[in-house]
Amino acid sequence: MQLIECVPNFSEGNNQNTLNQIAAAIRSIAGIKLLNIDAGKATNRTVFTFVGEPQNVIDAAFLAIKTAAELIDMTKHQGEHARIGATDVCPLIPIANISMAETAQYAHLLAQKVGTLLHIPVFMYEQAATKPERQNLATIRAGEYEQLAQKLQDPNWKPDYGEAVFNAKSGATVIGARDFLVAYNLNLNTQSVRLANAVAFDVREAGRVKREGHPITGKILKDENGEPQRTQGTLKHVKAVGWYIAEYGIAQVSMNLTNTNATPLHTAFEACIKSAESRGLRVTGSELVGLVPLKVLTDAGTYFLHKQNRSAGVSEQELIHIAIKSLGLDELKPFDPKERIIEYQLKKDTDTALVSMTLTDFANLTASETPAPGGGSVSALVGALAASLTAMVANLSANKRGWEHKTLIYSQTAQKTQHIKDTLMRLVDEDAAAFEQVMIAFALPKETQEAQKIRKQALEQANKTAMQVPFQTMKTVFEVFELIDKMIEEGNPNSITDVGVAALCAKTAVYGAFLNVKINASGIGDKVFVENILSQAEGILFQAIDLEQKLIDKVIERI
Repeated sequence: MQLIECVPNFSEGNNQNTLNQIAAAIRSIAGIKLLNIDAGKATNRTVFTFVGEPQNVIDAAFLAIKTAAELIDMTKHQGEHARIGATDVCPLIPIANISMAETAQYAHLLAQKVGTLLHIPVFMYEQAATKPERQNLATIRAGEYEQLAQKLQDPNWKPDYGEAVFNAKSGATVIGARDFLVAYNLNLNTQSVRLANAVAFDVREAGRVKREGHPITGKILKDENGEPQRTQGTLKHVKAVGWYIAEYGIAQVSMNLTNTNATPLHTAFEACIKSAESRGLRVTGSELVGLVPLKVLTDAGTYFLHKQNRSAGVSEQELIHIAIKSLGLDELKPFDPKERIIEYQLKKDTDTALVSMTLTDFANLTASETPAPGGGSVSALVGALAASLTAMVANLSANKRGWEHKTLIYSQTAQKTQHIKDTLMRLVDEDAAAFEQVMIAFALPKETQEAQKIRKQALEQANKTAMQVPFQTMKTVFEVFELIDKMIEEGNPNSITDVGVAALCAKTAVYGAFLNVKINASGIGDKVFVENILSQAEGILFQAIDLEQKLIDKVIERI
């Protein structure tokens, strides 16, 4: 399935009835999932985030823009955020199985529809721009709504779609295709917009304009082309400005991070702290606008744990918690990861039951008369517990007094075992799902020759999957033996029995998964496929049995 995310920004942050009607328009399109609505009172602006298949996204975006045009009157609009129209900007972002070029084509389809049917001038930006000078949103939005009528009279600013006629009520709209952008605001212990701008100019890539003499009132220095000379800021792929938010009574540095791989969130945070402190200011916290990719927060959590000389080999939930507290994301209002992380939103309604169960519920379900979860899921779970115990010993060792010089080594071990654990927890559900597919294939009709053919093909594929999943469990669990051995040799000696139990669990998980590989092989007609997996599985099993015995011997010797 191709997935596109759409993040339209509407020039309304206070009228809940208007926002509700825009939300209803988006939700009216089948297959669209509205992930987040982030309203700002002082900015008088609301960011909607929704996702779906491309054509559905285009339909939902058009209805949202149409609804905003009907309900928002730009002649009466006031707000802190720069804006050019009722729907100020509407970017499309490729999420899954679709290229940026294809996404840009959909952006043009949307823009053409808006310009033709709604009579709103539309400018294309970023990867959908028709001219290099229109790639930057700030360039298109220069002069904002107040100077739009004059701008449309300039032949150089003929809209990409729609007529060059000023629409007083709706203004203009900017539509484009871009990579994921993180909108991020840092809170300062001041109400001075001048000081907030000073920090913003220090860190943003565009930096600040060079002046002769006084840094604020001095004459602007220009290059040979007549363009202002600039002192480049410290952060690549970052746009920033200072503003005052009356709602909170503070000034903020408002940032757009357009490439969080090049400039991670925590790097931007630290750069602002450094600049603020040099000006006698303090960053008291921060806020994210809209949704954020999971990796942005787990990377931040890892960074801050390393900064504290602590192991970063903790659970995903703990990494996120550390990030929230370190960045102060909950200073102004609560920050709920389930609502604000895009991956959590996308899977919220599709989570399978097993991994979210309590231990008691899982045990009770396993003990019931239902055939799943069975030995395959339990094997994956036991393997996950082996990894968890290994991670625990690594983290305890990292935090042992006097061993601070080895924290990074133990942290790396813990991070590896956390990854193994997470993979195996997914396999708990995947094994049950694979068994379910076999049962569905068995239940297919077989009255006609054609039906029998379809049923046979479905069974072949389902049994192959049911064989591959426990084989993946075997391979994943096997990776933990080396880490167990490392913790026996170098870990906290007080936890030696814990890694011993991890070794026992790992062998059991591999053996149990092997039995499931073996039994599912019997229903597969493709013998080359079967022999290839079985030969590899047997090799892993024999090594696991041998390794477990050696590891247990080491543990007993050290007790």
